[in-house]
Amino acid sequence: MTARVALVTGGTGGIGTAICKRLHDAGHRVATNYRDEGRARDWQQRMRSAGYEVVLAQGDVASAEQCETMVRQVERELGPVDILVNNAGITRDTTFHKMSPQQWREVIDTNLNSVFNVTRPVIEGMRERKWGRIVQISSINGQKGQYGQANYAAAKAGMHGFTISLAQENARFGITVNTVSPGYIGTDMVMAVPEAVREKIVAQIPTGRLGTPEEIAYAVAFFLPEEAAWITGANLSANGGQYMGW
Repeated sequence: MTARVALVTGGTGGIGTAICKRLHDAGHRVATNYRDEGRARDWQQRMRSAGYEVVLAQGDVASAEQCETMVRQVERELGPVDILVNNAGITRDTTFHKMSPQQWREVIDTNLNSVFNVTRPVIEGMRERKWGRIVQISSINGQKGQYGQANYAAAKAGMHGFTISLAQENARFGITVNTVSPGYIGTDMVMAVPEAVREKIVAQIPTGRLGTPEEIAYAVAFFLPEEAAWITGANLSANGGQYMGW
């Protein structure tokens, strides 16, 4: 596969790290954003020690202005962005009747508005070059809903609505836009859940285990090569069979 410039938002998290490594292993030049510089530099050093060079660009995905600056920095350091993985996300879980406007806005801004904020600065360049790959990291809970996650489920469902519209608008320009919807993955966030709760989650998964970040990175990589050029507007469920919608 031709080496490209890839931007992965939320790349310092568990799934994001696996995606960055997968793209780096494929020969791409990889960048990710950060808000906490100290944490990001520590992550970058660990990645370097493991043989992975990833460019860091400061930017809060909830801010359109910061995303514009972030993308331009990546372009200066690596070149035009050809692969974009919108992976950044947060949770602010509570039942809706207890949810504050702040809890709603923070999740919508970071998980959904971010896909506009980051994609908008790269889409015109992709159209001009007649090539691009955009992948949203949604969630099983955007497909089936989840108790206590009205904000998160709404944002993640909205990501795929964005995908299918953008896919239609840009198909003739050699740009594909797709979604990956992970189930429960063994990241630090999930492993921090009490063991009894995790056991109940695993009991609902037909494969009998949590997924791995590397399995989600593989799903992302599936959409990137030239052979995937006819796949656009798709949603790839990677959840161990826990939800089998079609």
